[in-house]
Amino acid sequence: DLLLEPGVRHIPFASLSEDAAQRSVTLISPSKTFNIAGLGASLAIIPNAELRARFKQARYGIVPEVDILALVAAEAAWRGGDAWLEALLAYLRVSRDRLHAAVNALPGLSMASPEATYLGWIDCSGLDVASPALYFENQGLGFSPGRDFGDDRFVRFNFGCTHATLEEALDRLRAAVAARA
Repeated sequence: DLLLEPGVRHIPFASLSEDAAQRSVTLISPSKTFNIAGLGASLAIIPNAELRARFKQARYGIVPEVDILALVAAEAAWRGGDAWLEALLAYLRVSRDRLHAAVNALPGLSMASPEATYLGWIDCSGLDVASPALYFENQGLGFSPGRDFGDDRFVRFNFGCTHATLEEALDRLRAAVAARA
């Protein structure tokens, strides 16, 4: 749902072929797109009966069943949330573009412009700090550490926030990078 680039299309792996569908689990949810994460309205699409049975067994006692409130909210979001989604995407595009421009204007940092979601992946390898996430945390920024995703030279920046909050974070980011100069 959160494709930021007009004309870009998400192609689920399972749609590539019957073989791919039989070997995959597709997880979807309206949670982040429509801000209903607390309801737990997620779905697993598993065409393969054996794989579906193994999935159900593995999740038993860990992942709760989706309740009626979550089902109704998910249906309402998917059926009637087009205006919300378009407004959200427009807002996130502005935030993404502000973040992308600001990061790439700073020495030691770089970031590719994400096509989807509201998460920026910032390369801090030119900053010369042992742990970018820890360094930025000490500067008042709460980034997700890149090591959690396989590379400690990066931080993950959540730009799914108000523009005022984003600007405050960018000011802190600029100050943190300037302190290294």
